[in-house]
Amino acid sequence: MTPDIPGDGTAPGISEVSPSTVARPAAAPRPELDDDCWFLAGPTAAGKTSLGIRMAERLGAEIVSVDSMAVYRGLDIGTAKPGPAERGQVPHHLVDVVPPSEAYNVARWLAAVTTAIAGIRSRGRQILFVGGTPLYLRALRDGLADVSGEMPEVRERLRAEVDAIGPAALHHRLAGVDPEAARRIHPNDARRIVRALEVAACGGPLSAAFAPAPHPVFGRQMMIVDLPRALLRDRIDRRVEGMFAAGLVDETRRAEEGPGGIGPTASQAAGYTEALAVLAGTLSLSDAIRLTQARTRQLAKRQLTWLRSFPGAVWIAA
Repeated sequence: MTPDIPGDGTAPGISEVSPSTVARPAAAPRPELDDDCWFLAGPTAAGKTSLGIRMAERLGAEIVSVDSMAVYRGLDIGTAKPGPAERGQVPHHLVDVVPPSEAYNVARWLAAVTTAIAGIRSRGRQILFVGGTPLYLRALRDGLADVSGEMPEVRERLRAEVDAIGPAALHHRLAGVDPEAARRIHPNDARRIVRALEVAACGGPLSAAFAPAPHPVFGRQMMIVDLPRALLRDRIDRRVEGMFAAGLVDETRRAEEGPGGIGPTASQAAGYTEALAVLAGTLSLSDAIRLTQARTRQLAKRQLTWLRSFPGAVWIAA
């Protein structure tokens, strides 16, 4: 049995959180969606970028990126974000908006989406959301509540436990505190498991961040790119090899040497974690490629699992 974090007299331990003490925060407003909004999602390396550009040209749309890593300036190779030529074909929003040293989260993204939508509508254009970060899509569909609890001392204890006993043990604990959050978070996703348990200790379940009523436009105008698993795996492996050949390690070095370096959010992305280890001399280039391929395949699997929660979506072949 996994031990609970004890209380220390100043902060509640995870074991002290009970349903009777959990307050459900009110949902924050989501961006105003309408029938001028379209959605194209799918796993990494499925071909969303090129397909999205073709769709946008047909729709008379501008593209809003739904990619938690494309927001970082200077991280181009490892994110496979649209390049200047592609952005010249169709205007893209929420690409290259913050330096890699900054933390960026779904709440900031939603606020930026509201601004982007207003600008696109003022030009009389349709709006096409393209990307593979299901957490952002889910928040766009359902809205996001104000879950802002911060308990650094609890967070540090949880991180120490992750190092000592592994994320799966804490995921099991999370299932007892907030089953819905545990269902949505992968057992190996240590960062989100720690965050969910921290929020629980603050008096509110992380699952409360998602309002219950999905926006109906997702049931009419969402498409998900699907590929045979063997083909997707091959695309991922070749993409990762191409990224390292194109200079991912050098790109990571430049970002790390820039102001603030690569922050904790960006440094966790597949490829950049491994490139940083290569620069530190703790990982060989061949092992970095192999590990990045494995992590990216796991990411694609999680993306597909999340995307199945959009029952009205149309699954298409790229």
